[in-house]
Amino acid sequence: MPHIAVVGSGPSGVYTAQSLIQQSSLPAVRVDVLDRLPCPYGLVRYGVAPDHEKIKSLQGTLRTVLQDERIRFLGGVEVGPALPPAKLLELYDAVVYCVGAAADRRLGVPGEELPGSWSATDFVAWYSAHPDARDDGFVTGVRTAVAIGVGNVAVDVSRMLARGAAELTPTDIPQAALGTLATSAVRDVYMVGRRGPSQARFTTKELRELGALPGVGIVVDEAELALDAGYRDPAAMPAAVRRNVEVLRDWAVRPRHSAPRRIHLRFYLRPVEIVEGRGRVAGVRFERTRPDGLGGVVGTGMYEEIGAQLVLRSVGYRGVPLEGLPFDAVSGTVPQAAGRVLRAGRVSPGEYVAGWIKRGPTGVIGTNRPCAKETVTSLTADLRAFAGTEAGRDPLDGLVAAGVRPVEWDGWQGIERAEAALGRSLGRGSVKIADWAGLLDAARGAPEA
Repeated sequence: MPHIAVVGSGPSGVYTAQSLIQQSSLPAVRVDVLDRLPCPYGLVRYGVAPDHEKIKSLQGTLRTVLQDERIRFLGGVEVGPALPPAKLLELYDAVVYCVGAAADRRLGVPGEELPGSWSATDFVAWYSAHPDARDDGFVTGVRTAVAIGVGNVAVDVSRMLARGAAELTPTDIPQAALGTLATSAVRDVYMVGRRGPSQARFTTKELRELGALPGVGIVVDEAELALDAGYRDPAAMPAAVRRNVEVLRDWAVRPRHSAPRRIHLRFYLRPVEIVEGRGRVAGVRFERTRPDGLGGVVGTGMYEEIGAQLVLRSVGYRGVPLEGLPFDAVSGTVPQAAGRVLRAGRVSPGEYVAGWIKRGPTGVIGTNRPCAKETVTSLTADLRAFAGTEAGRDPLDGLVAAGVRPVEWDGWQGIERAEAALGRSLGRGSVKIADWAGLLDAARGAPEA
């Protein structure tokens, strides 16, 4: 009767747990899904914009998996000095780490540390009510913002900056963030990419949503829509790229009407400096680039500055080391072979990885399914050599002995009830609790509403 720990309750962790209980060779398997936070679902709860109800609805699918009788959710369990990987291996037959990529990539330009320069990850965590997020006045005194990057996260933060209170109130955005964004003075948002539209990473669906925002004008310069040589023949253009380019070209030729807020989509501009003024961000200096014919860009020696009071860096995620596990600083991943953790090039028995910490921050949510399946296939083959968990031994006892006080599924349900009650008190739907104390109080004894 093997007992497996899955560390991380986002899509990769839940899909790993689901794949484990679907193995016909493991009919009696038990799976504990551990998470540092008292809430499950990972980036589906804390990385999806609150106005994206369709994607957020994936929580229902993940919930069904976590409610399986063979799976136990244990939130508030942090792997680290007090509970190192070696200790987990004492308690479980195998451990699968699905801890994602929690850090943002850096621009590596002067001025990146100025007040007013943030990673998009920080901004997303704030409006998603992550309990570690800080409210450092992201939009206070801001009239112009620059989002550096042309992926879906850059689209999300640009859209959230341009949204009004009427569209955000029905969502589960925390009340403080709602009030701040509803009264912000942001009028212009620039989303800027160093390469052209054919290399942009946003999806057409996300892109089109920008054009449907009430009271928001979209500004695109047709001169910046030049395509790399490999994409000049429409027949050779991937369908996703073609759809994006069609949307952008349509916006570029539309008459520009005045609107209370504007989103400017800019291409072929590489950031070279975040400009300082009075001790904080005053703008971004860019070098204009051009296609190099090989899918990349080269600098032209011509420069442009966009004045702004807020810069959000959205150039990708990166994995972070987990104390006690090997880590490749170049790739930002744990060294592995088919999901098996490698220590000094050798397989580490009982330790596995799945998701972004395994393959890097690539793919969409669904990409985690085959990734998890590969890891579970390796784990299942290896388990044949294991004797299984000692009868009657519950790893939870070992966690408690190590000083951990897990939040189990009924505790998570307490948080859900508390968030629903908070929403009712504000005349809204369910509203996220944004601080550790509030979440733990709700999980550990707050009366049912």
